[in-house]
Amino acid sequence: MQSKIPKHIIAVSAFVTNENNEVLLTKVQWRLDTWEMPGGQVEEGEALDKAVSREVLEETGLNIEPIGITGVYYNTTKQILSVVFKAKYIDGEIKVPPEEINDARFVKLNENNIDQFITRPHMKSRTLDAMNAENIIPYETWEVNPYNLVGRLF
Repeated sequence: MQSKIPKHIIAVSAFVTNENNEVLLTKVQWRLDTWEMPGGQVEEGEALDKAVSREVLEETGLNIEPIGITGVYYNTTKQILSVVFKAKYIDGEIKVPPEEINDARFVKLNENNIDQFITRPHMKSRTLDAMNAENIIPYETWEVNPYNLVGRLF
């Protein structure tokens, strides 16, 4: 009996802070009940750090620099593996594509006011984990044959 090759969706999001220690949040058109960290699906063959930078740029018009991973999460219903990066704002002005994003902004976010912004429990826990992360998980991208380290975040 031949086993099926597992198929999962891989998604990335970014906990982005600016020079005022404000957090970048977006409101997606199909989830207007909550704010969330910007992000989306990784394209086939795309490195995760490149995917999170691309997604943030597409959703907000901002350039970021991923620093490292703050958490990995799995949605068993939709088979989505989500990787959250901590990132810093580099440059750009907020511009949202209206077909996907309703709003994007930097907010003073903390444990006392998070419920005013993030209403879905799984998004809240990811954001709190990123906000309180004392350690960043390293992330490496490799090519093989021959072995070549493409990039490393830590």
